[in-house]
Amino acid sequence: MSDPQIDPAGNTQAFRAFAHQQDTEASTEQPSSRLPIWIAAGAAVVVILAVVAYLLVR
Repeated sequence: MSDPQIDPAGNTQAFRAFAHQQDTEASTEQPSSRLPIWIAAGAAVVVILAVVAYLLVR
């Protein structure tokens, strides 16, 4: 039979470790979420420069 007494310190430590792990993962994901914005901005700049170059050559 299992012991009816549960050590609350063990559960608290496990939860704190889990919460700390989630915070660490969340903070490392933010820079990668901005990557599509930079790619779109770069593509827009390339298109604008191509249109300007076309109009100057024409």
